[in-house]
Amino acid sequence: MFIDEVYIKVIGGKGGDGSTSFRHEKYVEKGGPDGGNGGKGGSVIFKADAGLSTLIDLKYNKKIEAEKGKNGSGALRTGRDGEDVIVKVPVGTTVIDSETNYIIHDFVKDKEEAVIASGGKGGRGNASFKSNKFKAPTTSEYGSLGEERLVKCELKLLADIGLVGLPSVGKSSLISVISNVKPKIADYHFTTLTPNLGVVKLHNSSYVVADLPGIIKGASSGIGLGDKFLKHALRTKAIAYVIDMSGLENDPIDAFNTIRKEVKNYSEKLYNKPYVVVANKMDITSSIENLEKFRKEFKSTEVIPVSATSLMGIEELKLKFKDLINEVKEENLYNEEDFEDYVLYEFKSELPFSIKKENDHEFTLSGNALETLLKKTKFNSDEASLRFARKLKGMGVDDELKKMGAKDGDTIKILNHEFSYSSEE
Repeated sequence: MFIDEVYIKVIGGKGGDGSTSFRHEKYVEKGGPDGGNGGKGGSVIFKADAGLSTLIDLKYNKKIEAEKGKNGSGALRTGRDGEDVIVKVPVGTTVIDSETNYIIHDFVKDKEEAVIASGGKGGRGNASFKSNKFKAPTTSEYGSLGEERLVKCELKLLADIGLVGLPSVGKSSLISVISNVKPKIADYHFTTLTPNLGVVKLHNSSYVVADLPGIIKGASSGIGLGDKFLKHALRTKAIAYVIDMSGLENDPIDAFNTIRKEVKNYSEKLYNKPYVVVANKMDITSSIENLEKFRKEFKSTEVIPVSATSLMGIEELKLKFKDLINEVKEENLYNEEDFEDYVLYEFKSELPFSIKKENDHEFTLSGNALETLLKKTKFNSDEASLRFARKLKGMGVDDELKKMGAKDGDTIKILNHEFSYSSEE
């Protein structure tokens, strides 16, 4: 089954918790802190595999989660890192964050890898908090949660030439005589229900041709099958518009105008790709007269007359495809600003948090740095609570609350935790 679009949830493993522990050795009266750090959580990593041509494996695996890191323990033992999960996807797969709609990664090379959901950091053990001031800290941290995101995986097959045309114009027959692929061929519309990729071997070189399902009028707006598969033509270097020049089913001029219009409506980028017209079924008598009319109508368009049945013009077509590919410069399918790595985030404030005044005595704080600190803090001792308070003050939280009119005893909310505000130094 050909699947070219799936949504899955990917979750990096949680980091292991740090340990609170003290040395207990014979003849050592007061052992120091020896709590080890937690291990890093595993990451979800996608890897391109040239042997795959569909996303069907992901369709039935809606959630992929990496292993958690192990907790630290006494004697300065660091917890083991969680195992990464390697997910194989076809070359040509684009992974998009469904919430932001930015591209996480576009896989265009075999064995290419990218981290899609990072594992959380391990929490620090109490040995990491030892200082001249705190000789015996009891503070340790929880491990951070791994990255969690819902992603859209979209496959756009990689090919050099895309065969585009109305149904029953002979695209499948054409690809079968120029390449190594043997698609299903039948005498009815929509024989091709999924894209077919064929390798064309020519002398000491080769290139890939994609046979796409037939396009009908209205395809760009979702009618028929064409709109689902035009996206695969976006990765091609050039387009070959296959026209049934016999005119037995559709007037060739009208057919070409229809296809070009649908392609333009679907994507200006696809419409502007270099192209050639393949005048197929030239073994039929009516094709000769129709070809003359076609060339007069589209004087600047290069037309290659062929017959997939008699093999007329096939070698010339294979050479033309090769020349066309060589003439085309490599171009990126996506713009840099489509990738989340290139997104510039503009903040209204330089502070790493925001405060919302719910009423006269209640404030809600939010922000990644602040929330991460909260999740990592173990409130199992006065020392840990005081450290958390100092960190908030260092971020500037106290000053901002004071500016907004906070008074002693007011409620401060962070996620699902509530604290009582105190203005005391």
